[in-house]
Amino acid sequence: MGNTVPATIRLVICDDHRVLTDALALIVRGDPSLELVADPVQDPDDAIGLCREHHPDVVLMDLVLNARLNGIEATKEIKQVSPESRVVVMTGQPDDRSLVAAVEAGASGFLNKTTALDTVVEAVKAAAEGEILIDPATLARVLGTLARERESREDSERVLKELTEREREILDMLAGGRRNQDIAETLFISPQTVQTHVRNILRKLRVHSKLEAVALAVRHGETPS
Repeated sequence: MGNTVPATIRLVICDDHRVLTDALALIVRGDPSLELVADPVQDPDDAIGLCREHHPDVVLMDLVLNARLNGIEATKEIKQVSPESRVVVMTGQPDDRSLVAAVEAGASGFLNKTTALDTVVEAVKAAAEGEILIDPATLARVLGTLARERESREDSERVLKELTEREREILDMLAGGRRNQDIAETLFISPQTVQTHVRNILRKLRVHSKLEAVALAVRHGETPS
C-alpha cells in the first residue's frame, strides 16, 4: 500500500501445468493493464533468467515443480536478482510449513490453484500495489509459526555454539554412526570420558538422547553430510 502502480503491470508466469498457464496467458493478454514479458515458462531457472533481464512487477510461481528448483528456492533467487519483483506462490495443497518457507524466501502472498482465473488476475494487480495476498487468519497462524521456528532455530544455534571443540568432535562422530567404545579408541580417551562428554552434550543441547542431539546438529548443519 502506498506504492506507485505502473500503468502496465509486467508479469512472469512459471508453472508446469500447461492448461492453467495457457488460460492465464489468454486472460492476461486480454487485459490492457497487464503484460507478459514472455510466454509462461515451466522451469524456474527460466523464470529467474527472465527476472534478471526484465525485472517484472509480479511473478506467479508454482510451489511444486519438476525441475532443479522448487518454487520456494526459485522465489529466493528471484528476490536476489530482482528485489523489486513481487512473487506470488501458487499451490494446490497449501500447508503452514510451505507458507512459512515461502515467507522467509520473500514471497508476497499465496494463491490456491483452485482460485478462479479472474481472481488470480485481481491478485496480480493487488500484488503490484504491494498488498499481502493472504487472509488475516492464515497470516496470523503463519507468522506465529515463523516466529516460533525462528526462535527455536536461534536458540538451537546458540546452544550448539556452547559446545567445546572436543564435544563437537564427539557429536560429529556420533552423527557418523560411531559407538562410544570406537570414539574412545579413536580419541585415545576412556569410554567413561566419552560418556561424560555425551552427558555434557545432552545437557547443553537440552535433549534426552544421543539421537536427538545428532538430529539437532544435522538439522543446523553442524555435522558433515
